[in-house]
Amino acid sequence: MIRKIVDYQKLNDELLNLLVEKFPDGYADKDIIAFRNAQNEYIEAVEVRTEDTAYLVKVGKRLIQAMEDFEDNEDDYDDDEKDNENLDFDSLSDDSFEED
Repeated sequence: MIRKIVDYQKLNDELLNLLVEKFPDGYADKDIIAFRNAQNEYIEAVEVRTEDTAYLVKVGKRLIQAMEDFEDNEDDYDDDEKDNENLDFDSLSDDSFEED
């Protein structure tokens, strides 16, 4: 399994989605993995996994905000899709729209 350390700024939508799924209410102290990297810097991270890769995502206030923003955008998208599911596009014709 590949292991990668990722900063929140480099997260793609797939990883953000995995984080939101794994930590829907945010992460807790028990979820944080602390270690020192090769430069002896103290790092705190949370882990998410795909089939072939284990990601340690560095934590901080900005990660929390990025997760919340991503989740809000996903909710907006889901709401738009639900609205479109209720529309009957077949019953609409060009003459049903008024021109100004």
